[in-house]
Amino acid sequence: MQITLKPITDLTGQTGDCLAVFCDSGLRDAAVKKIDTALNGQLSALVKSGDFHGKLGETLLLPAPAGIKAKRLLLVGRGKDSAVSAQQFDKLINACLKKPVTSLCRDLSIAFTDLTVSDRDASWPLQRAAQLIEVAGYRYTATVSKPKAASSLRKVTLQAANTAANRAAVNTGRGIGLGVNTARELGNLPGNICTPSHLAKEARKLGRRFDNVKVSVLEEAKMKQLGMGSLLSVTAGTDQPAKLIVIEYQGGKKTDAPHVLVGKGITFDTGGISLKPGAKMDEMKFDMCGAASVVGTLEACAEMGAKVNVVGIIAAAENMPSGGATKPGDVVTSMSGQTIEVLNTDAEGRLVLCDALTYAGRYKPASVIDIATLTGACVVALGKHAIGLYSNQDDFASELMDCGQRAQDRAWQMPLWDDYQRQLDSNFADIANIGGPEAGSITAACFLSRFCKDYRWAHLDIAGAAWLSGGQKGATGRPVGLLCEYLLSKAGK
Repeated sequence: MQITLKPITDLTGQTGDCLAVFCDSGLRDAAVKKIDTALNGQLSALVKSGDFHGKLGETLLLPAPAGIKAKRLLLVGRGKDSAVSAQQFDKLINACLKKPVTSLCRDLSIAFTDLTVSDRDASWPLQRAAQLIEVAGYRYTATVSKPKAASSLRKVTLQAANTAANRAAVNTGRGIGLGVNTARELGNLPGNICTPSHLAKEARKLGRRFDNVKVSVLEEAKMKQLGMGSLLSVTAGTDQPAKLIVIEYQGGKKTDAPHVLVGKGITFDTGGISLKPGAKMDEMKFDMCGAASVVGTLEACAEMGAKVNVVGIIAAAENMPSGGATKPGDVVTSMSGQTIEVLNTDAEGRLVLCDALTYAGRYKPASVIDIATLTGACVVALGKHAIGLYSNQDDFASELMDCGQRAQDRAWQMPLWDDYQRQLDSNFADIANIGGPEAGSITAACFLSRFCKDYRWAHLDIAGAAWLSGGQKGATGRPVGLLCEYLLSKAGK
């Protein structure tokens, strides 16, 4: 999608397939009043007749409006308040992108004449609009012989002051949108295509596209040499070789410590010997959405030119049952030297992550965030709206929660108290990989915390947020928005 910024001029002389304006029932905006005058009071008449009420998100498309040069005029209700909330703003932009517009028009202009968003700076609406527009253009076509018709929309012009801040905001929003779509595409691909080797291939593409991105892939022999017995125990039952994928983005100074993102990349999860029920097992192709978000975030950083150093580490593997698979009760040794009793092979995400988190310490990181579709218990606790957030430093958790609020990609802090650690006690190893039926998401985070004691760490359990089921089935691309907001907040610091 081509997204451009253009200064606001006389909207009545605006050419193109469609012009969208935000207005209320009182037509208070001066620019809207001018359009109404050019249309000989047609907008006022539509309000008076009840054809348009100006309610938030309400739309009315006027074809061939005599008096202005645009081929169509789209009225988008903004409600009665002088300012809208961030959530309401999303509703306005999505209203601009509804099917009547996207199926009829190749280009769309959206006028930001008198619209403010509460608790956001003046350029935020342009960043958010660019992101939503980019995300709205995504279509999954990879394995569909006759995909649904794509939107005809090819160009969107955001009309606002042509300032450096606004130009940067549009670039940022577009970059985040591209990263979200990359994460969605990787998540949506079936497990027979998106294998650990495919994830490695996609990561290498980033290295070829951007000069400041370096990609390396550790094979199983190297992992064995490093002592990653926990990660390798998960891949023991599959023919697909595991990969530890490292993506290094250098946008800051060489001396700046990097922020490390660690993604769970279980490209398909049967549960292993602790086999999952058959119902909805197809959705376990989404068990690599943490890894997908790391790839998407690194791509977004490169597209935006974010002035920060970032390392993405992806622990990619399949979890399958076979004669060689790890069994419940087996004891494995992690890279950290800690031994783990594998009581349930379906608690495999923490087994690949713990070795990747140990490896992350090599970078002497400024911070480490792991992202994982880790537990069904988190879905029970928080549903699909909030991401489960754990951290070994409360100020870090608060910082990430604030970033999630600004990015419209919200997380909620959960407890990480020592009281829960004893549930992981084992008679036969240093730690068990599950802590029983109570507080499953918390004990999973407690497990990971034992491998992150030397640095500032947070864990994002995205099991409820990473994909949707039912009629809207598909990956969401979360939490690329939250991660980008956090990394941008660290740019230049």
